[in-house]
Amino acid sequence: MTKFDIRFKESVAKDLRQLPVKDIKRILRRIDTLIDEPRPTGCEKLSIQERYRVRQGDYRIIYEVDDEEHTIIVTKVGHRREVYK
Repeated sequence: MTKFDIRFKESVAKDLRQLPVKDIKRILRRIDTLIDEPRPTGCEKLSIQERYRVRQGDYRIIYEVDDEEHTIIVTKVGHRREVYK
């Protein structure tokens, strides 16, 4: 299976800076698992957009998948009560 490249929107760095370091490490490990399987068990397609989300504890990782170019673009990371606003 083809491995995917991961890219981050510039706003994701700002999102991550606001989080505790231990949570950032867990989130980045979870993002790394998307390289092999961009749509793992437990991911959900967001209904309005062509985006997906995966859970990591109380945080959500929102991302887009481009199957033609084999890239994943992480668009937002945040706490579950704030990430969808």
